[in-house]
Amino acid sequence: MDITMNAATPTPASRELLSPFSLHGLKLKNRVVMAPLTRGRAGSARIPNDMMVEYYTQRASAGLIISEATAISEQGLGWVDTPGIYNEAQVEGWLKITSALRKRGTPIFMQLWHCGRASHSSFHDGQLPVSASAMKIVGDYIHTPAGKQAYEVPRPLEIDEIKVVVEDYRRATERAKAAGFDGVEIHAANGYLIDQFMQSKTNHRADIYGGSEVNRFRFLKEIIEAVFTVWEPSRVGVRLSPNGSFNDMGSVDFRESFTYFASQLNKLGLSYLHVIDGLAFGFHEQGSPMLLSEFRSVFDGPLMGNCGYTQESAEEAIVSRNADLIAFGRPFLSNPDLVERFTGGWELNPPADTAVWSAPTAAGYTDFPVRDQMAT
Repeated sequence: MDITMNAATPTPASRELLSPFSLHGLKLKNRVVMAPLTRGRAGSARIPNDMMVEYYTQRASAGLIISEATAISEQGLGWVDTPGIYNEAQVEGWLKITSALRKRGTPIFMQLWHCGRASHSSFHDGQLPVSASAMKIVGDYIHTPAGKQAYEVPRPLEIDEIKVVVEDYRRATERAKAAGFDGVEIHAANGYLIDQFMQSKTNHRADIYGGSEVNRFRFLKEIIEAVFTVWEPSRVGVRLSPNGSFNDMGSVDFRESFTYFASQLNKLGLSYLHVIDGLAFGFHEQGSPMLLSEFRSVFDGPLMGNCGYTQESAEEAIVSRNADLIAFGRPFLSNPDLVERFTGGWELNPPADTAVWSAPTAAGYTDFPVRDQMAT
């Protein structure tokens, strides 16, 4: 549905958050980013559909949208009914979404995803999921095409297989470009494959991809270099989760490691660094949480915070220059008109029930009400 904005004036407390921003020449209407949100509406063929077009279009007032996590290959799958970007039918499906957003002047980046050990053989014709090392997720169960299943011990990738995965990222980037995206975000967070290589908790390798911070960063660096052959650095972002416990993550050396990773990323001219600094998604408690200010001290480019932000705390982060952009996830689930609500100082809808986050229906997806724009 189209949303007609009332001519409300931003309050002084939200002027920076709602101000335009140039992301290396890409014009953003405001600094509010729609975070990547896994919603599981693409069906078993994993092709974006008309329901997804409506969902993204409803949220087009965001300055930038980052797509839900999108599998780069069949090997990268690990979540039921999520979209992919590894065949032409998926490219055509995504084109409908990017075309609709372009008409509304809203840039969108595709988040590139490989689940690694956060998967199950049910997704892979009985073959084990892959990871940096043979370390199983400690958790209750994973949702699979065959229902709830216990986590499995993954198979470590061989060096020649790592090269194949890097190439999968490059080809996925080519398809994302063909699908009309404005850039890509490499998902190196939340305990998925790249994060599994970066963190000492899950990477026990004795080859050039394990051990030191330099070696554990190598996989991500090679992926970035491959993606740069398709798109200039200013159209490539990276997402990190230094504080997160999701998918059984959290390394004792996290602060030293992520400071090093960010310092290396700083040399590459990225579009932005997206840091999940908030603790609302779980905290590993391996030390005091890393703050955006720590990343600002080693990363000079556009910096994006995420997780648990309110309008007020987002404004504070931008005014303090600890962030240039703030990504909102859960508030966008139930508030397609989140930017309008921020602009007008209006109350937000109640949070979406977790039961509808990944339900395969329009209910709890495209049916959240927008505020009566004529209300005062």
